[in-house]
Amino acid sequence: MTEKYKHIIWDWNGTIFNDLELALDIVNGILKDRGVPVLTRDRYLEVFTFPVQAYYAQIGLDLINEPFEIVGMEWATTYEIRKGEATLHDGVAEKMEEFFQAGKAQSILSAYKHDLLEEMVSDYGLNKYLHGLSGMDNVYAESKVHIGLEMIKQIGCPKSEAVLIGDTLHDLDVANEMGIDCILIANGHQPKHRLEGKGAIAVLNSAKEL
Repeated sequence: MTEKYKHIIWDWNGTIFNDLELALDIVNGILKDRGVPVLTRDRYLEVFTFPVQAYYAQIGLDLINEPFEIVGMEWATTYEIRKGEATLHDGVAEKMEEFFQAGKAQSILSAYKHDLLEEMVSDYGLNKYLHGLSGMDNVYAESKVHIGLEMIKQIGCPKSEAVLIGDTLHDLDVANEMGIDCILIANGHQPKHRLEGKGAIAVLNSAKEL
């Protein structure tokens, strides 16, 4: 499946980093504090989307009387305190090693804040695999199309030889804007039935299937 690609671009949250349960627990704490019904895991998977602001409104948060920037900062601050509770998805580091040994370049493209992303990637010892790394300049998990477009300019290989691996339809949208293929893995923040039939070249159950 990945044989023809010379550059593998990974998403971080939900694709490399297995933070679904942590993200759900944090947002449920926010909802509970405001008297809003909490989410089941299944409900979260059905409603989570980008930009995160749209998903916050859908789950019942009042973003008029309490602006998204306040709620978003609360989520991000709690995440930074608790992110050690999560870890990498099984098989991802091994797959990155396999791609590295095969001579493929790899990068990470993420809606996570750039400096925090650099720190986490370093902590997990993944730097040795990476050609590049791009995150956002804020904590609000907005669209990453603009940094994707910049990354594809810098990669220096034909677009037909690059692929984006992610866990959400936003990753597919970003790949389409970049003009490259996309593989989606359905063990992150959106379920398989939401990912299938949308144009990704494959929807897998885990990175081990790559």
